[in-house]
Amino acid sequence: MTRKTKRKRTTRNLARHVREPGAAPGTLHSRPGMPQPKIEVFRYGPEDLDQFSIEDLNDIPSIRDDHVIWVNVEGLGDLDVPRKLGELFGLHPLALEDSVNLHQRAKVEEYEDHLFIVLWMIMMDKDLEFEQVSLFVGKGFVITLQEGTLGDNLGPVRERLKIGRGRILKAGADYLAYALIDAIIDGYFPVLERFSDEMEETERAVIAVGNDGSLSRILDIKHELQILRRSIWPLREMTNVLTRDTIDLIHPETRLYLRDCHDHAIQAIELVESYRERASTLMEAHMSSVSFRMNQVMQVLTVISTLFIPLTFIVGVYGMNFDGAVSYLNMPELRWAYGYPMLWVVMLLIVGAQLYLFHQIGWLSVPRRSLR
Repeated sequence: MTRKTKRKRTTRNLARHVREPGAAPGTLHSRPGMPQPKIEVFRYGPEDLDQFSIEDLNDIPSIRDDHVIWVNVEGLGDLDVPRKLGELFGLHPLALEDSVNLHQRAKVEEYEDHLFIVLWMIMMDKDLEFEQVSLFVGKGFVITLQEGTLGDNLGPVRERLKIGRGRILKAGADYLAYALIDAIIDGYFPVLERFSDEMEETERAVIAVGNDGSLSRILDIKHELQILRRSIWPLREMTNVLTRDTIDLIHPETRLYLRDCHDHAIQAIELVESYRERASTLMEAHMSSVSFRMNQVMQVLTVISTLFIPLTFIVGVYGMNFDGAVSYLNMPELRWAYGYPMLWVVMLLIVGAQLYLFHQIGWLSVPRRSLR
């Protein structure tokens, strides 16, 4: 983010309830305008990998065997897709409902034969964007449901599968779920780094004399950091459950890797908290800078007023009543035909010169909108 990049900052609201009040548990509702789903399937084992797109979910049973299968759905515009996946893989109706109701906190829920995990993918291009990602993890399968309104941070996992790097092809579905969670959490840090860069730039703007757009920028940063905190903070509990609770579907060795996700989540939370404190400090520094600047203005105005106080007193006492008949130097303008209009011209010129001078100094500058 640079100061030369002008854009209106918008952040999507996380609290988007689409379930109708009083609806039966497990009822699926889709938010209007959601894109149609694109289904991508990875099927792999220690020695082979198949990747393909499918349109008919009825083909999935024919490819399920002792291999691990990852079904990634981007777009929730057709509720028949998650409903059919629930039938094919035995997914719990309540978990399916939460996967399409896009207002969930990051969490993990354990069902009889599968896990349901929710977390938020965060990206930033021009605006700060959030997208809910739901993971179903069972024996030999992982299903991911994405809103499909953004790209995703799962590209590195796809590449690792294609080139067979590391132990991902040899491990089970639980390790694939770890890799997906790790990729999503790692995607937070580039966003946080951009916030750090922008805050450093804002600090310089606060220190710079006459930069009145800093307040708007600081308020934008505080607002976005608050939303980031709401989306990232529950990761602490979610990753803690995955690493500490005894879950049969997660291999003990995979639990060691999940500790790394937990550490990254804690690190992201600490960064957000430190940035929020830094933003509050910036706000205080800005207000102090404005107060100091106002004090400087008042000092100059006080000096000017002090200089004119005795002059005003003398003029008030004498009233400028000097007889012009005694001397031609005593207020000769009283006998000029254009003396009165010339007086107004001189007064207006003085006022205009003062306004120009105050504007050049910066006292009359209008607060600029944020350049972010």
